[in-house]
Amino acid sequence: MTSIAPIMGGVDIGGTNITVGLVDESGHVVHRADMPTAPQLGFEAAMHRIAELFEQLAPDPGQRPAGIGVGCTGPVDPFTGEIGHVAHLPGWQGGNPVASLERHFGVRVVLENDADAAALGELLCGAGRQFRNLVCVTVGTGIGAGVIIDRALYRGVGGAHPEIGHHAVDASGPLCYCGMRGCWEIMASGTAIAAHARAEAPADYPGRDALTTEEVCRRARAGDDFARREVERAARYLGIGVANLVTLYAPDAVLLAGNVMASADLFLPTIRETVDESCRLVPADEVVVGLATLGSATSVVGAAAAWRHRFAGGARAR
Repeated sequence: MTSIAPIMGGVDIGGTNITVGLVDESGHVVHRADMPTAPQLGFEAAMHRIAELFEQLAPDPGQRPAGIGVGCTGPVDPFTGEIGHVAHLPGWQGGNPVASLERHFGVRVVLENDADAAALGELLCGAGRQFRNLVCVTVGTGIGAGVIIDRALYRGVGGAHPEIGHHAVDASGPLCYCGMRGCWEIMASGTAIAAHARAEAPADYPGRDALTTEEVCRRARAGDDFARREVERAARYLGIGVANLVTLYAPDAVLLAGNVMASADLFLPTIRETVDESCRLVPADEVVVGLATLGSATSVVGAAAAWRHRFAGGARAR
Protein backbone atom coordinates (compact mmCIF):
# COMPACT_ATOMS: atom_id res chain seq x y z
CA MET A 1 0.00 0.00 0.00
CA THR A 2 1.22 3.47 -0.86
CA SER A 3 2.52 5.34 2.18
CA ILE A 4 0.96 8.67 3.05
CA ALA A 5 3.04 11.50 1.64
CA PRO A 6 4.28 14.04 4.18
CA ILE A 7 3.18 16.85 1.88
CA MET A 8 0.20 16.55 -0.46
CA GLY A 9 -1.11 18.95 -3.03
CA GLY A 10 -4.72 20.07 -2.95
CA VAL A 11 -6.58 21.92 -5.71
CA ASP A 12 -10.13 23.24 -5.45
CA ILE A 13 -11.71 24.34 -8.75
CA GLY A 14 -14.82 26.42 -8.26
CA GLY A 15 -16.87 28.48 -10.64
CA THR A 16 -15.41 31.71 -9.22
CA ASN A 17 -12.02 30.87 -7.70
CA ILE A 18 -9.32 28.20 -7.76
CA THR A 19 -7.39 27.43 -4.57
CA VAL A 20 -4.08 25.58 -4.56
CA GLY A 21 -2.42 24.40 -1.37
CA LEU A 22 0.18 22.16 0.23
CA VAL A 23 -1.21 19.99 3.05
CA ASP A 24 0.67 17.96 5.63
CA GLU A 25 -0.32 14.54 6.97
CA SER A 26 -2.37 16.02 9.83
CA GLY A 27 -4.47 18.13 7.46
CA HIS A 28 -2.69 21.42 8.16
CA VAL A 29 -2.40 23.74 5.16
CA VAL A 30 1.29 24.65 4.95
CA HIS A 31 0.95 27.06 2.02
CA ARG A 32 -1.97 28.16 -0.15
CA ALA A 33 -2.76 30.58 -2.93
CA ASP A 34 -5.94 31.65 -4.69
CA MET A 35 -6.73 32.96 -8.15
CA PRO A 36 -9.84 33.69 -10.21
CA THR A 37 -11.07 30.70 -12.17
CA ALA A 38 -11.61 32.83 -15.31
CA PRO A 39 -13.36 29.95 -17.09
CA GLN A 40 -13.61 31.98 -20.30
CA LEU A 41 -9.85 31.59 -20.77
CA GLY A 42 -10.31 27.84 -21.15
CA PHE A 43 -9.33 24.63 -19.41
CA GLU A 44 -5.70 24.45 -20.56
CA ALA A 45 -5.00 28.00 -19.40
CA ALA A 46 -6.34 27.11 -15.95
CA MET A 47 -4.14 24.01 -15.74
CA HIS A 48 -1.11 26.09 -16.67
CA ARG A 49 -1.92 28.64 -13.95
CA ILE A 50 -2.45 25.86 -11.38
CA ALA A 51 0.98 24.44 -12.22
CA GLU A 52 2.49 27.91 -11.87
CA LEU A 53 0.92 28.33 -8.42
CA PHE A 54 2.40 25.03 -7.26
CA GLU A 55 5.79 26.14 -8.55
CA GLN A 56 5.48 29.36 -6.55
CA LEU A 57 4.40 27.57 -3.37
CA ALA A 58 7.20 25.00 -3.60
CA PRO A 59 10.06 26.41 -5.71
CA ASP A 60 12.48 23.73 -4.46
CA PRO A 61 11.86 20.42 -6.29
CA GLY A 62 12.39 18.63 -2.96
CA GLN A 63 9.32 20.41 -1.58
CA ARG A 64 7.00 19.34 -4.38
CA PRO A 65 3.89 17.38 -3.40
CA ALA A 66 4.17 13.61 -3.61
CA GLY A 67 0.58 13.43 -4.85
CA ILE A 68 -2.18 15.85 -5.82
CA GLY A 69 -5.90 15.74 -5.14
CA VAL A 70 -8.31 17.88 -7.16
CA GLY A 71 -11.82 18.79 -6.10
CA CYS A 72 -13.95 20.30 -8.87
CA THR A 73 -17.44 21.72 -8.93
CA GLY A 74 -20.12 19.89 -10.86
CA PRO A 75 -20.21 16.45 -12.46
CA VAL A 76 -16.79 14.84 -12.80
CA ASP A 77 -15.66 11.30 -13.57
CA PRO A 78 -13.44 10.20 -10.66
CA PHE A 79 -12.13 7.22 -12.64
CA THR A 80 -11.25 8.78 -16.02
CA GLY A 81 -10.34 12.14 -14.46
CA GLU A 82 -12.56 14.09 -16.86
CA ILE A 83 -14.78 17.08 -16.12
CA GLY A 84 -18.38 16.69 -17.23
CA HIS A 85 -20.89 19.35 -18.22
CA VAL A 86 -20.47 22.02 -15.54
CA ALA A 87 -22.69 25.08 -15.91
CA HIS A 88 -20.13 27.30 -14.13
CA LEU A 89 -17.25 26.10 -16.39
CA PRO A 90 -18.51 26.51 -19.97
CA GLY A 91 -16.27 24.86 -22.54
CA TRP A 92 -14.38 22.74 -20.01
CA GLN A 93 -16.30 19.51 -20.62
CA GLY A 94 -13.88 16.68 -21.36
CA GLY A 95 -10.94 18.49 -19.77
CA ASN A 96 -8.80 16.13 -17.71
CA PRO A 97 -7.01 17.68 -14.69
CA VAL A 98 -5.60 14.28 -13.72
CA ALA A 99 -3.81 13.75 -17.03
CA SER A 100 -2.66 17.36 -17.20
CA LEU A 101 -1.18 17.55 -13.69
CA GLU A 102 0.30 14.05 -13.81
CA ARG A 103 2.06 14.99 -17.03
CA HIS A 104 3.45 18.18 -15.49
CA PHE A 105 4.49 16.88 -12.06
CA GLY A 106 5.03 13.17 -12.60
CA VAL A 107 2.97 12.19 -9.52
CA ARG A 108 -0.34 10.42 -9.08
CA VAL A 109 -3.37 12.73 -9.21
CA VAL A 110 -6.98 12.08 -8.22
CA LEU A 111 -10.15 13.99 -9.15
CA GLU A 112 -13.34 14.14 -7.11
CA ASN A 113 -16.43 16.32 -7.04
CA ASP A 114 -15.67 19.19 -4.66
CA ALA A 115 -18.49 18.32 -2.25
CA ASP A 116 -17.24 14.73 -2.05
CA ALA A 117 -13.74 16.05 -1.41
CA ALA A 118 -15.04 18.31 1.36
CA ALA A 119 -16.78 15.34 2.98
CA LEU A 120 -13.57 13.32 2.87
CA GLY A 121 -11.65 16.23 4.40
CA GLU A 122 -14.06 16.42 7.33
CA LEU A 123 -14.02 12.62 7.69
CA LEU A 124 -10.24 12.38 7.88
CA CYS A 125 -9.16 15.70 9.39
CA GLY A 126 -12.21 17.58 10.68
CA ALA A 127 -15.48 17.25 12.55
CA GLY A 128 -16.31 13.92 10.91
CA ARG A 129 -13.49 11.94 12.47
CA GLN A 130 -15.75 10.56 15.23
CA PHE A 131 -18.54 9.42 12.88
CA ARG A 132 -19.04 6.39 10.64
CA ASN A 133 -21.95 7.77 8.62
CA LEU A 134 -22.30 11.42 7.73
CA VAL A 135 -23.40 13.89 5.10
CA CYS A 136 -21.30 17.00 4.55
CA VAL A 137 -23.22 19.83 2.87
CA THR A 138 -21.42 22.77 1.28
CA VAL A 139 -23.58 25.90 0.94
CA GLY A 140 -21.94 28.50 -1.25
CA THR A 141 -22.44 29.59 -4.86
CA GLY A 142 -24.41 26.36 -5.16
CA ILE A 143 -25.24 23.51 -2.80
CA GLY A 144 -23.40 20.21 -2.89
CA ALA A 145 -23.15 17.29 -0.52
CA GLY A 146 -20.86 14.34 -0.01
CA VAL A 147 -22.22 11.17 1.59
CA ILE A 148 -20.01 8.98 3.79
CA ILE A 149 -21.30 5.49 4.65
CA ASP A 150 -19.27 3.26 6.96
CA ARG A 151 -16.35 5.69 6.59
CA ALA A 152 -16.27 5.31 2.81
CA LEU A 153 -17.39 7.74 0.13
CA TYR A 154 -20.71 6.74 -1.39
CA ARG A 155 -20.79 6.62 -5.19
CA GLY A 156 -23.85 6.13 -7.35
CA VAL A 157 -24.28 4.28 -10.63
CA GLY A 158 -21.18 4.50 -12.80
CA GLY A 159 -19.34 6.17 -9.93
CA ALA A 160 -21.58 9.24 -10.18
CA HIS A 161 -21.72 11.88 -7.45
CA PRO A 162 -25.31 12.23 -6.12
CA GLU A 163 -26.47 15.78 -6.87
CA ILE A 164 -28.19 16.30 -3.54
CA GLY A 165 -28.29 20.06 -4.07
CA HIS A 166 -30.81 19.46 -6.83
CA HIS A 167 -33.54 17.63 -4.96
CA ALA A 168 -36.81 19.59 -4.78
CA VAL A 169 -37.68 21.47 -1.61
CA ASP A 170 -40.48 23.57 -3.16
CA ALA A 171 -42.15 22.22 -6.30
CA SER A 172 -43.65 25.66 -7.00
CA GLY A 173 -40.23 27.33 -6.98
CA PRO A 174 -38.29 28.71 -9.94
CA LEU A 175 -36.85 26.50 -12.66
CA CYS A 176 -33.20 25.54 -12.17
CA TYR A 177 -30.69 24.73 -14.92
CA CYS A 178 -30.82 21.13 -13.64
CA GLY A 179 -34.39 20.86 -14.96
CA MET A 180 -36.06 20.75 -11.54
CA ARG A 181 -38.34 23.42 -10.14
CA GLY A 182 -37.60 24.58 -6.62
CA CYS A 183 -34.50 22.46 -6.07
CA TRP A 184 -32.45 23.03 -2.93
CA GLU A 185 -29.73 24.97 -4.71
CA ILE A 186 -32.05 27.41 -6.44
CA MET A 187 -33.95 28.05 -3.19
CA ALA A 188 -31.21 28.26 -0.57
CA SER A 189 -27.69 28.64 -2.00
CA GLY A 190 -25.73 31.83 -1.54
CA THR A 191 -26.57 32.76 -5.12
CA ALA A 192 -30.27 32.14 -4.47
CA ILE A 193 -30.35 34.15 -1.25
CA ALA A 194 -28.86 37.22 -2.94
CA ALA A 195 -31.06 36.90 -6.03
CA HIS A 196 -34.26 36.58 -4.01
CA ALA A 197 -33.34 39.55 -1.83
CA ARG A 198 -32.63 41.76 -4.85
CA ALA A 199 -35.91 40.74 -6.48
CA GLU A 200 -38.08 41.18 -3.37
CA ALA A 201 -36.55 44.28 -1.77
CA PRO A 202 -38.70 47.44 -1.91
CA ALA A 203 -37.79 49.81 -4.71
CA ASP A 204 -36.40 52.33 -2.22
CA TYR A 205 -34.41 49.75 -0.23
CA PRO A 206 -30.78 50.99 0.08
CA GLY A 207 -28.39 49.15 -2.24
CA ARG A 208 -31.21 46.97 -3.56
CA ASP A 209 -29.61 46.07 -6.89
CA ALA A 210 -26.21 45.25 -5.39
CA LEU A 211 -27.28 43.07 -2.47
CA THR A 212 -25.08 40.08 -1.72
CA THR A 213 -25.75 37.24 0.68
CA GLU A 214 -23.02 38.58 2.96
CA GLU A 215 -24.68 42.00 3.02
CA VAL A 216 -28.13 40.51 3.65
CA CYS A 217 -26.69 38.62 6.63
CA ARG A 218 -24.90 41.71 7.92
CA ARG A 219 -28.12 43.72 7.79
CA ALA A 220 -30.12 40.93 9.41
CA ARG A 221 -27.65 40.81 12.28
CA ALA A 222 -28.01 44.59 12.63
CA GLY A 223 -31.78 44.26 12.99
CA ASP A 224 -33.02 45.10 9.49
CA ASP A 225 -36.53 43.61 9.22
CA PHE A 226 -36.42 42.85 5.49
CA ALA A 227 -33.02 41.17 5.74
CA ARG A 228 -34.21 39.16 8.74
CA ARG A 229 -37.17 37.84 6.74
CA GLU A 230 -34.88 36.89 3.86
CA VAL A 231 -32.52 35.04 6.17
CA GLU A 232 -35.40 33.23 7.87
CA ARG A 233 -36.79 32.18 4.48
CA ALA A 234 -33.44 30.79 3.36
CA ALA A 235 -32.87 29.10 6.72
CA ARG A 236 -36.24 27.37 6.45
CA TYR A 237 -35.37 25.99 3.01
CA LEU A 238 -31.95 24.92 4.24
CA GLY A 239 -33.71 23.20 7.11
CA ILE A 240 -36.08 21.35 4.77
CA GLY A 241 -33.12 20.03 2.81
CA VAL A 242 -31.26 18.94 5.93
CA ALA A 243 -34.41 17.32 7.29
CA ASN A 244 -34.75 15.34 4.07
CA LEU A 245 -31.18 14.09 4.46
CA VAL A 246 -31.84 13.07 8.05
CA THR A 247 -34.97 11.16 7.03
CA LEU A 248 -33.34 9.54 3.98
CA TYR A 249 -30.00 8.53 5.48
CA ALA A 250 -30.46 8.65 9.27
CA PRO A 251 -26.76 9.54 9.50
CA ASP A 252 -24.69 10.10 12.61
CA ALA A 253 -24.22 13.72 11.53
CA VAL A 254 -25.02 16.35 8.94
CA LEU A 255 -22.15 18.84 8.78
CA LEU A 256 -22.57 22.21 7.10
CA ALA A 257 -19.75 24.01 5.33
CA GLY A 258 -19.35 26.78 2.73
CA ASN A 259 -19.23 30.54 2.81
CA VAL A 260 -22.93 30.94 3.71
CA MET A 261 -22.16 29.13 6.94
CA ALA A 262 -19.90 32.01 7.93
CA SER A 263 -23.24 33.33 9.22
CA ALA A 264 -24.26 30.04 10.80
CA ASP A 265 -25.54 31.79 13.90
CA LEU A 266 -28.35 33.21 11.73
CA PHE A 267 -29.25 29.94 10.02
CA LEU A 268 -28.60 27.04 12.40
CA PRO A 269 -31.43 27.63 14.90
CA THR A 270 -34.08 27.46 12.16
CA ILE A 271 -32.35 24.53 10.44
CA ARG A 272 -32.36 22.54 13.69
CA GLU A 273 -35.93 23.56 14.47
CA THR A 274 -37.06 22.33 11.04
CA VAL A 275 -35.32 19.00 11.57
CA ASP A 276 -36.96 18.62 14.97
CA GLU A 277 -40.38 19.34 13.48
CA SER A 278 -40.04 17.19 10.38
CA CYS A 279 -38.08 14.03 11.18
CA ARG A 280 -40.35 11.94 13.37
CA LEU A 281 -39.79 8.54 11.75
CA VAL A 282 -36.05 8.34 12.49
CA PRO A 283 -34.13 9.06 15.73
CA ALA A 284 -33.39 12.63 14.66
CA ASP A 285 -32.47 13.66 18.20
CA GLU A 286 -29.41 11.41 17.87
CA VAL A 287 -28.26 13.07 14.64
CA VAL A 288 -25.68 15.84 15.08
CA VAL A 289 -26.59 18.83 12.92
CA GLY A 290 -23.60 21.09 13.15
CA LEU A 291 -20.74 22.82 11.41
CA ALA A 292 -17.78 21.46 9.53
CA THR A 293 -14.59 22.55 11.27
CA LEU A 294 -12.03 22.99 8.51
CA GLY A 295 -13.42 26.40 7.56
CA SER A 296 -11.63 28.15 4.71
CA ALA A 297 -9.20 25.20 4.52
CA THR A 298 -11.98 22.74 3.61
CA SER A 299 -11.37 22.94 -0.13
CA VAL A 300 -7.67 22.12 -0.27
CA VAL A 301 -7.65 19.77 2.74
CA GLY A 302 -10.58 17.92 1.20
CA ALA A 303 -8.85 17.63 -2.15
CA ALA A 304 -5.71 16.23 -0.49
CA ALA A 305 -7.92 13.90 1.56
CA ALA A 306 -9.45 12.61 -1.67
CA TRP A 307 -5.97 11.44 -2.71
CA ARG A 308 -5.42 9.82 0.67
CA HIS A 309 -8.80 8.09 0.55
CA ARG A 310 -8.11 6.68 -2.92
CA PHE A 311 -4.46 5.69 -2.65
CA ALA A 312 -3.55 5.42 1.01
CA GLY A 313 -6.48 3.74 2.74
CA GLY A 314 -7.16 6.95 4.65
CA ALA A 315 -10.79 6.18 5.42
CA ARG A 316 -9.81 3.93 8.30
CA ALA A 317 -10.73 5.24 11.74
CA ARG A 318 -7.81 7.06 13.28
